[in-house]
Amino acid sequence: MTGEKGFAVWITGIPASGKSSIARELVARLNREGSSPAVLESDAMRTVLTPEPTYSRDERDRFYLQLAKIGAMLARQGIPVIIDATANRREYRDQARALVARFVEVFVDCTVDICRDRDPKGIYAAASRGDASNVPGVQAAYENPLNPDVIVDCRETPSISAERIFTYLMKNRYL
Repeated sequence: MTGEKGFAVWITGIPASGKSSIARELVARLNREGSSPAVLESDAMRTVLTPEPTYSRDERDRFYLQLAKIGAMLARQGIPVIIDATANRREYRDQARALVARFVEVFVDCTVDICRDRDPKGIYAAASRGDASNVPGVQAAYENPLNPDVIVDCRETPSISAERIFTYLMKNRYL
């Protein structure tokens, strides 16, 4: 298999914006078309790359670069890659774009209030209690993408968001 078919889709947004739900729907949609993407989900990858995470700036710098390098390696092997990770700084996603020839940045546009209401992992509740100190969008800055390839609204269903991404991939000949 050549690297011509490989690509990476990085789904970014603040915690609880719906990245993982959209990634699952996108994987299902790609599977229906006969594509089997690798999924690099940040929580799962942290258990391997930073098993005792501190979420410090230095650790995040290393973690997101490693994530980008793994995604690039897989894409070069012709494997479609879905990266589901906040990557709160633009430079993290820009590093990935520089490493992956066929790169798509997807921004899940969502307010902190909506994410705080969802809060499936209790991240925002922990931040308000003082038990978490580096939550992107709360204590740590989240830098919205300047020119994302696809913008999805967190208020639409994950399947609609995934279909928007799929349509972009088809239109731009990633598939």
